[in-house]
Amino acid sequence: MAGEAGSGALRELLMVVALALAGLLLAMVAAFAPWHATPAGNAPAGLVELHSPGDPGLGPATAHVG
Repeated sequence: MAGEAGSGALRELLMVVALALAGLLLAMVAAFAPWHATPAGNAPAGLVELHSPGDPGLGPATAHVG
């Protein structure tokens, strides 16, 4: 059965593989390319700190009731 497949099936399979590789390449460029542009160039990567609204040191803290 597989031997009966014509060149159309092979061409379609190659097209699917080529599109998958192109999509993978675009995803890798988007994931690993520097995208934080500043006037002085690309900003260095840094740690992102997350704070809840009630953290001390962020200003007047209010107690949340509820």
